[in-house]
Parts: sequence; structure tokens; C-alpha cells
Amino acid sequence: MHKTATASGDAASRGMPMPLGLFVFTLIYGGMTVLAGFLAYKQSRLWPTDLAVESGIFAFLLLVVITSTIAQLYGREMANRIVWWGFLPLALSIGLMTLVLALPASPEMIAGRPGALEAFEMVHGQFWRVVASGPVAYLVSLLLNIWIFDRLRAGGGGGSTLGLMARGAIASALSQAVDSVIFVTLAFYGEFDITSLLVGQVIAKVTLSLVLVPFLITFGVRAARWLDTPADRAESAG
Repeated sequence: MHKTATASGDAASRGMPMPLGLFVFTLIYGGMTVLAGFLAYKQSRLWPTDLAVESGIFAFLLLVVITSTIAQLYGREMANRIVWWGFLPLALSIGLMTLVLALPASPEMIAGRPGALEAFEMVHGQFWRVVASGPVAYLVSLLLNIWIFDRLRAGGGGGSTLGLMARGAIASALSQAVDSVIFVTLAFYGEFDITSLLVGQVIAKVTLSLVLVPFLITFGVRAARWLDTPADRAESAG
């Protein structure tokens, strides 16, 4: 890891292109920051219980996986930098949504698609609160995830695949529990009883963090290493 992170930093200082793995994961990261806000408006039932979860968690867990992968291969500083730059697509999405809501709808839409405009405005008119709540939870939880992930490696035992999976699971579970409390409270408090959603959100994120995230991080690290090694890609293509 240290060799990869050092090589990445040296390349950046010499003005060389960033590693392909870092480039690809950064692109995906930007898309997930915006998509998480849109998906969050739907609360999905956690069958067979009556607990609920906001659907943005699926995109947000990918943000956790990507930042952990970047921290593992390219260093904690690079991962933190990606988190801070993630505010840019968030800000652009809020600005564009505000503009689109302010623009008048076409007569064809109003006449040909009854109810579509009202549905769009009902959902996205409240989008500002969900998205405005997101950056607070986003910043706190992802920086916390990177910090825990990096500190656990500094404590030893982080070099093996099992160590990587364990660090990813612990860091994700703790940071996502914090994220759930912040996001659900800021986004939905006062609109309905958030108890079921909050409990479901914490359970879902912690469970997915322990069950799914370790394998996704392992896959992410291997995928980034493959992307960063032209010889491996050429061999696979051949």
C-alpha cells in the first residue's frame, strides 16, 4: 500500500496522470454523492419487519467502500481530499435542481402528462432538505470512516486480506451508525415519526457494513490494483 500511495504522490508532484484506478473510483464517487440524495426520498421497508430505511444508504455504502479503497491504496490524505471535493457535485446538483424547479413547465407536459408536474415538484421541492442534510452527515461519517480505517491499520494487522476486511467492517459500521442519526434527524424530523426509520437505518447500515462492505472493499482494492497495472489488463484482454 505504502508503495502505491508514494508512487501516486510522486506522480502527482511531477504532473503525471493520476493512476487509472484512482481516476475511475473518483468518477464513480462523484456520481454516488448526487444519487444518494435522490434515492434518500424513498423509505423502503425492511421485510419481514416494519422497520424502514431511506434508500440512499445503498449509494452511500458505495461511498464508504470507495473512500476506504482510496485510503488503503493511495493514502488517508488522498481519501480525505476526495471527500471534501465531493461537495462540488452536491452543490451543482442543488443549484441545478433549484433552477429546474423555477423554470415554467411546457404546455405539452401539463396537458399530456396529468399529475406529472405536481409529482415532480412534490418530490423535488423537498429535495433541498434531504440534500442539505446530506452534506453534514456525509462529511462527518466519511471522514470518521477514513480516520477509523487508517487508525486500525496503524494499530497493526492491517496488511492481510482478513485485516483489510475487518478494518473495513468496523470503520463502516461505526461511521454509518453516526451517519444515520445525523441524516435522518436533520432530513425528516418533524415530517413524521422518525423512530422506525432511524432504528431501521442504523440496523441496516450496521448489518450491511458487517456483511457486505468487507467483500466490496476487498473487491475494490483488487479492481483498483488491476486498473493501475497495464500488464495485468493486457493479459486479461489477451
